[in-house]
Amino acid sequence: MPDLNITDPGDLRLAPYLSIRERDLTNGHGGRFIVEGKVTLETLLTRSRFEVESLFLCETRLEPLADLLARVPADVPVYVASQGVMDSVAGFPMHRGVLACGLKGAPRAGADILPADGPSTALLLAGLSNHDNVGACFRNAAAFGAGAVLLDSESCDPLYRKAIRVSSGTTLWLPFAHGGTSASLIETAEAAGHEVWALTPRADAEPLPAIRVPARVALLLGAEGPGLPRDLIARARPVRIPMTSGFDSVNVATAAAIALAHIFNSHK
Repeated sequence: MPDLNITDPGDLRLAPYLSIRERDLTNGHGGRFIVEGKVTLETLLTRSRFEVESLFLCETRLEPLADLLARVPADVPVYVASQGVMDSVAGFPMHRGVLACGLKGAPRAGADILPADGPSTALLLAGLSNHDNVGACFRNAAAFGAGAVLLDSESCDPLYRKAIRVSSGTTLWLPFAHGGTSASLIETAEAAGHEVWALTPRADAEPLPAIRVPARVALLLGAEGPGLPRDLIARARPVRIPMTSGFDSVNVATAAAIALAHIFNSHK
C-alpha cells in the first residue's frame, strides 16, 4: 500500500475530494461517494459491499491508523497531505483528517434485496429528504434486525456523506434500494410477502402494542411534518404509536426505532 505524498491542493488525483460540501449539495460526485472519519473508514474497508477507490489522509493520522491501513487493498492509492492541504482541497476543516472515496456501482432493485422466504423485516422510507433522518433510520434498522431498506426517489441518497456518518456506516453494508415512487415501495414489499404497516398518528389507526406481528412485515414511514399522504396510508395497514394525551408525534427516526424494536422483540 503506497503512501502518495501530496503537497499541491490542485493535484488532479484529488479531484474526487475537491469542494466536498458543494458537491454534496449538487450530487456532483457522480458514481462516487465520500466517507469521513475512522468509524466509517473501518466499515468501508472491512464490511462494506462497495469498492474503495482511494483514501485521503492527514499525515498525522498515519501512525494512529496503522492497523486499519494494513487492510487497504494493495491497488488502492492512499494520498497523504498536511492538514492545511486537506482543508484547502475539501473546503472545510471538520473531516478529522480521514477521507475515503468509494464507488456506488450498479443500483439494486427492491425485489432483489428482500428475502424470498422466512421471517423478514423491511423499512420503507417515502419522501425523507433529511440526511440525518435517513442515516438514523438506517442505524435503527440495523440495530433491530431489519434486512433491507427501500427508499423512493424523493428520499435523499443513503450514500450522502452525512447520512453515512449519522448511520454509523450502516448504509455501507445494510442492503438498500433507492428509486421509484412511494407507491412502488408498497407494491414491492407486498409482492415479496410482507404485510405493510403505515406509521401514522391518526387516531383511527391501530395501536402498535395491540397488533400481532407477522413473520414478514414492512414499516412505511413518511417525511417529518407532512408524514404519509392519505392515499398511501389507505394502501397499507395504518398503525400508530400510543403517546400521552395532547401529543401525537415523534421524530421519524425515533418512530422507526420504537416500531422496529417492537417487531424485533416479537420475533424473538
